Amino acid sequence: MASHSPDTTKDFPLTTCPMCLTTDFTDTTQGWLSWFCNLIVIFLVYICTFVTFPISGWFVLKTVPNYQRIVVFRLGRVCPPKGPGIVLVLPLIDQWQRVDLRTRAFNIPPCQVTTRDDGLLLVGADIQFRIWNPVMSVISVQDLNASTRMTAQNALTHSLAKKTVREIQTERVKLGEYLVMDINELTRHWGLEVDRVELTLGSLLKAPDEGPSGPLIMPPSVPGLEGLTGPIQQLAMHFLGHSSSLQHQQEDSITFTDELSSASQAVVAKPGSAEELLGGVKLLLSESLVRQVGACFQFDIILEDGQHQSYYVDLSQGAGEAGAGSLCREPDVTLSMSESDLLAMFQGELRPFAAYTCGRLKIQGDIKTAMKLEELIKLLKK
Repeated sequence: MASHSPDTTKDFPLTTCPMCLTTDFTDTTQGWLSWFCNLIVIFLVYICTFVTFPISGWFVLKTVPNYQRIVVFRLGRVCPPKGPGIVLVLPLIDQWQRVDLRTRAFNIPPCQVTTRDDGLLLVGADIQFRIWNPVMSVISVQDLNASTRMTAQNALTHSLAKKTVREIQTERVKLGEYLVMDINELTRHWGLEVDRVELTLGSLLKAPDEGPSGPLIMPPSVPGLEGLTGPIQQLAMHFLGHSSSLQHQQEDSITFTDELSSASQAVVAKPGSAEELLGGVKLLLSESLVRQVGACFQFDIILEDGQHQSYYVDLSQGAGEAGAGSLCREPDVTLSMSESDLLAMFQGELRPFAAYTCGRLKIQGDIKTAMKLEELIKLLKK
């Protein structure tokens, strides 16, 4: 759900709606005769609606929740957004469309980016955005989701083409913040705002050319490293690059160590089922974890044989609680996924946000609250 209702009094650019004033949505080009005819038609429809009430009430009254608005076109002319609550939509003369104000998310699949130093790198992104002006989102663009995705991908490739491979790998968070501003500059007149951009780095397909300061030593593509994102990938790249630079000073040949394979060998055993994972979660429950998360989660897990099993993790009070079955009260977030994806997510092989954007994780509730599970995942990985 969006954190605040959009400001419906924001100015409309003349290039977006040339027939509307900037504040009251009235049409300055409409003649008095057209205005008078519209007024008569609206008045007659109102009379017919009230005469046939309450039968007409089933068709003209719409319930709008707090996270939605209704954009109405009355006799073809846009009106201010309506909602939340009970909204009156007149028959025959009103065309209306619901607009969801909650935060949406999508991912840009890894694409090839040619950097400033002629390197070739696979880079993707996870993007969150929301609508702040429902009227502009309807009248400015036909397919908002597709247009936003295309604009974000073009901004991504254009912005990263001005950076070097080293800058992309070491300044990933800062580049994401710059991309938020670039995309918002392009999509502002559509009535939407991008809240977050997280870059996902893939493998290095072509090493960059040597610069004035000498060759740039890049670690090779390690099996399993391409799929990692976030701090895990940065840590692995840091150790690989650091060990290679030290070795380069001592000898001509560089030998890279597969940190991921050595880490996986150090793990004694990984949970093979949701029941074993639940046992490991119970050992980590504490009051400090409850203070960090402060929410309760319900898991609807699809087992390999097709059966459904429910689990809960309550991190809202006391020292926390976890077990099989359902909570006695309404959970803050309900997550639906397969057992294999659940194990992969809690073992750090699948990030919650990436699982949600690709459809492997279904969330009922606030997305930001669901992402707090990463605090528990970090403890399990330690």
